[in-house]
Amino acid sequence: MVRSRKVTVSTDAHGHTSGWAEADAPPPAPDPTAAAFFDVDNTMMQGASIYWFARGLAARNYFTTGDLLRFAWQQLRFRVLATEHAGDMSQAKETALAFIEGWRVDDVERLAEEIFDELMAPRIWAGTRRLAQRHLDAGERVWLVSAAPVEIGRIIAARLGLTGAIGTVAEVVDGAYTGRLVGDLMHGPAKAEAVTQLAAVEGLDLSRCTAYSDSSNDLPMLSTVGRGVAVNPDGSLLREARQRGWEVRDFRTGRRAAKIAVPSTAAAGLVAGAVTAGLALHRRRQRVS
Repeated sequence: MVRSRKVTVSTDAHGHTSGWAEADAPPPAPDPTAAAFFDVDNTMMQGASIYWFARGLAARNYFTTGDLLRFAWQQLRFRVLATEHAGDMSQAKETALAFIEGWRVDDVERLAEEIFDELMAPRIWAGTRRLAQRHLDAGERVWLVSAAPVEIGRIIAARLGLTGAIGTVAEVVDGAYTGRLVGDLMHGPAKAEAVTQLAAVEGLDLSRCTAYSDSSNDLPMLSTVGRGVAVNPDGSLLREARQRGWEVRDFRTGRRAAKIAVPSTAAAGLVAGAVTAGLALHRRRQRVS
């Protein structure tokens, strides 16, 4: 950015001239109470991060395509039952991260870094990335908020130069995952609660913060901050955004938009179930061999 400089010229009694330039005016001070929160799946990235993580694991022979399809069907059946019987969601919480039971944290982070560079980085929305950079350039902090395991969120945030990530947290004992959750799945109202808690710790004024998402599931988070923005919105969020006068940004075009919207968050749930079962099968095979 080029800043103008005020130049003053004077002439003395002998006709000599002298001049000086005033120092550049300092840029506006960053607002430490403002921040931005970005959903990941279909907002920051085309598709679901857990899907691409699963693809990366499959490429490394952690499970087969047949395992993926078979266990995805089982997960679909379970999701339908869980939707009809809310009490079954407690079981969903207990099994959500079962696939990493016994894994070392550093191994999962290493895999997440490799898979981000291979499969996720090319699918980051350039437009959404620019939105995040504008907040950074303004001196604001930027967090990702995702239902994916927080380790994946942290890798994505680090690679993009963002402040950090909020995500689903797995219990760790002696450097290894137990397979149990700490708190709730980072989904729906849980995102709004996490953002509110982070604001209290970081001294943020939520009325000065911005949140971005593609899904009506994130209406609690979008409504918690002063400015909600719909990015690549689903139909329900688009209608809500228009009613509330929220800004809408869509980086999709035509038929390509329909394609990249898959896998959706629902599809990601199926893949997560397949990962759970597939990795368990992989561990059993390792023990047998």
